[in-house]
Amino acid sequence: MGFFRSMLRGKRRQHKPSSPSPARTQDTHGAQPLSADMESNITELQACLSQSPDLVTRRFPIRATGERAALIYLDSLSDKVAVNHDVLRPLMHETAADPQIENIVTVGRIKTVTDLYQIEKGVLQGGSVLFVENTGTAYLLDTHGWPQRAIEDPQLEASLKGAHQGFIETSSQNIALIRRYIQNREMKIIEIQVGERGLTTVSILYLADVANPEVLQELVDRIKQVDIDAILSTGELEEYIEDNPYSPFPQFTTTERPDSVASQILQGRLAVVVDKSPEVLIGPANFAMFFQSIDDYSIRWQVSSFIRLLRFGAFFVTIFLPAFYIAVISYNFEVIPLKLLLSVGQSRQGVPFPPIIEALIMELTLEMLKEAGIRLPAPIGQTVGIVGAIVIGQATVQAGVVSNIMVIVVSLTALSSFIIPNNDMSAAIRLIRFPMMLAAFVYGMLGVGIGMLVVLGHLIALESLGTPYFAPFSPLRFADMKDTLIRLPMWKMVNRPLSSRAIQRRKHGNNRGGNG
Repeated sequence: MGFFRSMLRGKRRQHKPSSPSPARTQDTHGAQPLSADMESNITELQACLSQSPDLVTRRFPIRATGERAALIYLDSLSDKVAVNHDVLRPLMHETAADPQIENIVTVGRIKTVTDLYQIEKGVLQGGSVLFVENTGTAYLLDTHGWPQRAIEDPQLEASLKGAHQGFIETSSQNIALIRRYIQNREMKIIEIQVGERGLTTVSILYLADVANPEVLQELVDRIKQVDIDAILSTGELEEYIEDNPYSPFPQFTTTERPDSVASQILQGRLAVVVDKSPEVLIGPANFAMFFQSIDDYSIRWQVSSFIRLLRFGAFFVTIFLPAFYIAVISYNFEVIPLKLLLSVGQSRQGVPFPPIIEALIMELTLEMLKEAGIRLPAPIGQTVGIVGAIVIGQATVQAGVVSNIMVIVVSLTALSSFIIPNNDMSAAIRLIRFPMMLAAFVYGMLGVGIGMLVVLGHLIALESLGTPYFAPFSPLRFADMKDTLIRLPMWKMVNRPLSSRAIQRRKHGNNRGGNG
C-alpha cells in the first residue's frame, strides 16, 4: 500500500535554495590573484595540479617581444596540433608589427585572467595557460582536444526513414547537430556550470520568441540549485530537477536524436544538453510524448495513427494483462467462456503454484534474461535472449512449474513493453505491473480496478516543470488531440500544442486549407 500512496502523491516538489554544508564549504576556492613573478605563478599552479604526470610545462622566449613565457597544459585533454601550430610556433618563430599576444596566437578564443583558480579550472577543462614574465596576468587559450567518438546511428532510437545521426559525449558537437536543423537567430543557449569537483556544462536550448519565459526561468532555477560534486550523466540531473521524485513515470523526455530535439524545440519546449552525456533532456513533457517516434512524421498519417494506437494499447496490455489473468483465475473465473475455462484448467493441471507465484517466476525470469542480454556482448546477448527464453519457457512448462497459458501471457506482456518507443516509459510500466499483480491476487478484479484508478489519478496529478503531465487528456484539450492518440496530416496541425506552453502558438500557414 505504501507504493500506491506514493503514486497518489502528485504534489509538486518544492525547489528551494539550500545553504552549503560544512563539508561543501571547505571545497570552495576563493580568488587568488596572480603574482608578477612568472615562476611563482608556475609553482602555485603545479602545486594545485600535483601528481599529474600529463601536466606539461614549456618555457620559451617570445620572439616578437623577447620576453620569457611559459605554456602549461594537460597533455591528455589538449589538442597537441593546436598547441604546437597555433600557440608555440607563432610565439617562438614569428614577429608581429603589434606584439600583443592576441595578435600573435592564432587560436579562436583567448581570455585574459588574473585569478589562479580560473586558470586551474581552465586547464582541467582542456585549455592552455600562457604566463608572461613580469606581468600579473595570464592568457587562457582554447586548445581543448579531449578524446571523443565519432557520430553514429543512435543505439536506442533506431529509425527507418529518419536521420542516422546520434548525439555523442561532447556538448559542443551535440549543439552543432541541433543547430543544423534550426538555423534561426531566435535559437538561444543558456550555459550553467554544475558540480564542485567535476565541473559540467549544462546548456539550455530554446527559441526566444516561442518558449515560455516562466517555464524557462523555472528550469534555470532548478539547475542552479543543484549542489553536487559532479554530474556524470543526464539521468542524474533529471532526478534533481524533476517535479515528483517518487513517481515511477519519467517527467522529462530523453533522446539521442538531434532531429527529435529540434522538433520539440520548434514546438516551444526546452532542451537540456549535458556535457559528457549522449542524451538530451526535453521538457516540459507530457504523457503522450513518450508514445511518439520521429518515424511517425516520416510515414503516411494513416499508418502512423494505427501504430500510435497500437502503442497506447500496448501500455494497457503491459500493465494489466498479467493482473487480469491472475484475478480471473483466482477469483472471477466465471467471466471466462466455458470452453476457454476448460482449456485453462487443463493447462494448469499439475501446476503446484498459485497464479501469482507462477506469474512472478516468469516475469522475474524474463527481466533477468533482458538484463543478461543487455550486459553481454551483442552477438552473445541476442543468443542468450532468444535461446534462453525458448529453452526456459519450454522446460518450465514440461516440468509442470508453470502453465502454457502463463507463458503466453508473459510473452504478450514482454512484447507489448518493447513496443513503447521510449525506454524510460517502458521500464516504468514494466515496474508498475508487479504491484498490479499483487493487487489482483489480493482483491481480484476489484484490485485491478483500484490499481487502474490509482495509476490514472497519479498521472492526472503529476506535473512536468509545473505543466500538467496528463494533458491533453486532463485537462481536456481537443486542440492537442490531433497529435496524441492518432496523428492527423501535418497540414492540419497549424498550431503548437498547448502542453508546451509556447507564447507563439502558430506553427505554419494554412497549407491545403488546414485549420489550427
